[in-house]
Parts: sequence; C-alpha cells; structure tokens
Amino acid sequence: MFENLTDKLNGIFKRLRGHGKLTEDNIKSALREVRMALLEADVHYKVAKDFIESVKERAIGQQVLSSLTPGHQVVKIVYDELIQLMGSKSQELNLHGEHPTVILLVGLQGSGKTTTAGKLAVFLRSKGRKPFLVPADIYRPAAIDQLRKLGLELGVPVYPSVPEQDPVQITREALAASRQAGVDVLIVDTAGRLHVDEELMDELRRIKTAIKPAEILLVADAMTGQDAVNVAEKFNQDLEIDGVILTKLDGDARGGAALSIRSVTNKPIKLVGVGEKLDALETFYPDRMASRILGMGDILSLAEKAQAVVDEKKAQELEKKIRKDTFTLEDFKGQLIQIKKMGSLEEIINMIPGMGKIRKLMNVTEEEDELVKIEAIINSMTCAERFDHTIINASRRRRIANGSGTTVQDVNKLLKNFMQTKKMLKSFTKGGMKGFLRGGLGL
Repeated sequence: MFENLTDKLNGIFKRLRGHGKLTEDNIKSALREVRMALLEADVHYKVAKDFIESVKERAIGQQVLSSLTPGHQVVKIVYDELIQLMGSKSQELNLHGEHPTVILLVGLQGSGKTTTAGKLAVFLRSKGRKPFLVPADIYRPAAIDQLRKLGLELGVPVYPSVPEQDPVQITREALAASRQAGVDVLIVDTAGRLHVDEELMDELRRIKTAIKPAEILLVADAMTGQDAVNVAEKFNQDLEIDGVILTKLDGDARGGAALSIRSVTNKPIKLVGVGEKLDALETFYPDRMASRILGMGDILSLAEKAQAVVDEKKAQELEKKIRKDTFTLEDFKGQLIQIKKMGSLEEIINMIPGMGKIRKLMNVTEEEDELVKIEAIINSMTCAERFDHTIINASRRRRIANGSGTTVQDVNKLLKNFMQTKKMLKSFTKGGMKGFLRGGLGL
C-alpha cells in the first residue's frame, strides 16, 4: 500500500530539494502536486484540501524560506502534518473497568470481521489477556462455524451460538457465561450487510444496550478506499464507534482510507491487519505510517517483529556456535524460518530506510522462491549432512537435488552461500564491525 503515493511524493520533494532557495511560488506549485497525489491515492477531497492548507501555512513562513535547507524543512512539515492527520499517536484499546471487557466488532459484510475477531483474540492473548469469542452473526451461512473453527485452531473458547437464536439474546447469554468461564475479554462478531441499512443498525443498537461494550470497533476494508471512509462516518453517526480496525493494509490499496478516516470521523484507527496469518494484527502508529509513506522506512516495527520471533535462549546458543565455528546447515535453516515468521520479504524490505529504491531493482517474488528452494534442499539432506556439510560429495548432491526437486547447481549455490555466511559471521564475532565488513566483503 501507498507505493504510488510514496513514489509521487518522493519525486515532488526531490525537485523541491533541487532548488537552492525556495519561493512561495515553488512551494505552492509543489503542494498542488502533493494535493493531486493525495486525491489519486483516494484521500477524501476535504481532507486533502485541509491538509495542504495546513502545510502551506507553515511552509511559506520566513523560517522555512530563509533556511539553508528549505526543501528538507518542507518535507519535515509534511511528515509532521501526516502524523497529525492520522491521529498524532497510537491509541490503546480500552480494557479497563469491570471484567469481562466487551469488544463489539461491527462493519459491512466482506470487511473481514470474523477473521479479525480471531486475530484480535491472538493479539489480546499476546498481551496476557484471556479472550472469549462470541459468534452473533446468524445470517451469513457458516459464519458461526467459521468462528468456531478459528477458536479451535487458536485454543480460544467460543460461545456455542446457534443460528435459531436472536443475536441480542446470544450476546446477553454469552456475557453471563463468560463471567463463569474466567475470561476477561469478550469479542463479539456481529452480522454485516452488503450496505448500511436501518435494520442492521437497529440490531446493533439493541446489542449495544444489552451488553454495554467498552469498545465498539468498526472493521473496515482498506481496499475499498473512499467507501471505507463513508461507512465509518455512517457507523459513527449511528453507533458512536470508539475506533477502527483497518484490514488488508498489506494489499494493493491506494491508502486513502488510512489517511482520511481519523479526520472525517474524529475516531482513531486503533489496529491494522497486515497479512493473512492470524498473528497479523498490529497497533496502528501514525508516526511509523507517515515515515513509510514518505519512503523513510519503519525500523521500529521491524525491530519489534524481530524481537517477537527471536528466542533469546536460542540466540545465545547460536552466538556460541558461531564463536566455536559449529554453525550448521540446520542452524542456517532455523534462521530462514525466523525470517519467514517476520512476514513477507517485501514487507521486511519496505521497513528498512532507503530500501524502497533497491526493492524496485529486485524481483521480490524470485527472492521469496529462493528461500523456499533453500529450505527444500536442506530438508532433503540427512541429519549427518545437515550437521557436517563437508561430507556432501557429488553423489550426495545429486540425491539431494532429486529429493528437493532442484538441480545440482542449486545445491552447489546453497553450499557456497552457506560457507560464505559462516565466514562472515565468524569475522563479525572476532573483529566486531571491522571484522564483519572485512569478512562480508572478502577482504
């Protein structure tokens, strides 16, 4: 998401920085281009207009025009205003008060509410909470079964709803049952419609009255752009939502919903869905999103992802192996698995500052395929071969290639890369960064 917007903004700011000194006309011309880029990204027209006015007011001040680096100053102002536009800072879920805390998920059909309910359970459990899922969508075929299967897969209890029950009755009884079950968060998955209608809203208002949720969260599909903003506005008017969960933020969306919802509804985006996996739900950080929109990367999110998948004890064991030169192909495979747990290669690259341009020169799909191929090759080796690569002779290489559906050349390439990696890691542990550079560059 935001790829086209990021490219256009970078082009505009590059031209702006090319001027030694800036005039009001330079800035106004650039901001007209920024406004067009925002509108093309499906940002609400009023939001784009107000945003440009705010930037212009600050950018044509004497402090910017007389600066030694006025182009950079304008970029900084745009960055600050983007953060402001998306809500200044992250907003935590309201989990205080009497337990169980009730979270009511609402939205249109197809926005991803049921899957998001499962993801939210995983997210809350990672924070030490005990979630309880409640299927209250009696209209969509198999909606109750879908949530039940998700709960079984995740090991999260699910209230045994039946399609013949009234949704208000389901939620009221589920709340009573949750108090006996020792859980502390109730996640209610409600029915959606293909469009906002009075019947849907009336049912949701009755559920709200019956269970008094601490959080009413609208689940909106980022791929629908302006429609997501209009839906958010309507749900907020009728239900007074507490925030938004924006799904499919990893998709090919233009980004307008993420930039517009906060301004139009005055309600924050609290969480974002960033992938299909059930752990792919994250807190929304306006500053990190602004950084990514402007092509500056998101190193904090990358560090958090790495921290989440790295086992501290295993990391220490790995360091000892590297120091003793006992790093094996099995360890190599383990590192690949950890990288894959962090997300897609493209997602990881996009978080690294300055890597946006390099990514365009890479074929990310081919790189992803290469990782799959490497794992298949190592899986085709015997335990002895994985722990001692030196015994892999020509006949073993042919067998490994046949077993992994690859070629002998692929096996040779992996072994060569593995030995180079070992050399580089050893240099790093021996000589710090200087040794790492020497080893990595083969000096």
